[in-house]
Amino acid sequence: MQIHELIVEMKLLERRLTLYEEKYGVLSEDFYAALMSGKLADYDSYDETRTDFSRWKGIYETWLRRKGAYAAQIKQRDLAKTLRVQPAY
Repeated sequence: MQIHELIVEMKLLERRLTLYEEKYGVLSEDFYAALMSGKLADYDSYDETRTDFSRWKGIYETWLRRKGAYAAQIKQRDLAKTLRVQPAY
């Protein structure tokens, strides 16, 4: 995946993450840490939260993978040559 494609996809994922963050009142990073440490097990009995949490987790993990791919690519590039600058006409 090209670096600009990673950025576009990450921004789309961030928009989806924002919906869950606003609904549940916590940032995705904090939600994910709590979920992975088992602190949200009480919510497994509720269908809506179980479904939401599963989707939220998947979106966040996808975002993390894209962020890692972006970081790896940006380290290997000359930023000045990576910028997609288009002249204004």
